[in-house]
Amino acid sequence: MSQPGEINDQALERFRTYLHLLARAHVHERFRHRIDASDVVQQTLLNAHARREQFRGRSDAELAGWLREILKHNLADAMRDLGRAKRDIARERSLDAEVEGSFSRVDGWLAVNASSPSQHAQKAEELLRLADALSQLPEPQREAIVLHHLQGRPLAEVAQALDRSTSAVAGLLHRGLKALRTLLEAQSQE
Repeated sequence: MSQPGEINDQALERFRTYLHLLARAHVHERFRHRIDASDVVQQTLLNAHARREQFRGRSDAELAGWLREILKHNLADAMRDLGRAKRDIARERSLDAEVEGSFSRVDGWLAVNASSPSQHAQKAEELLRLADALSQLPEPQREAIVLHHLQGRPLAEVAQALDRSTSAVAGLLHRGLKALRTLLEAQSQE
């Protein structure tokens, strides 16, 4: 990207897996049968395409941030549209804080002090590679990693959400992280 607002469909499509991972991480299990993460991502990409002239960034990192904001609003709209549960202020959590929190955990995995433009670009590329590698894991391993490492849930809570024992979830996490490392190493050698 060189000019502010200069994004095309191909640039947006590179972020599909990344956005899907985020959407899956933020749609609670009890709503997954009513909110499809793929639909929310598709709506996000359609919104971004329609508003691409509003994008003022120049880097992939800025594009990722802009797309996260659109995704966050689309997730909030989808949750609001459910309208099933009555509003309970005690149960409300900030979607902003959750999305940013999951990214700070992902950023911790990638641990770079991205201060220069080239470091920001490298970090954005690594986030895309991580999302792609996660999408290649078997569903139970991916879910365990997303719930535990991206959402920061304790092992016992992940076990309950996946309807498995804590030792089974620990095994899923161990095998999933091992496979994730292998996939990322293979990607870096390409």
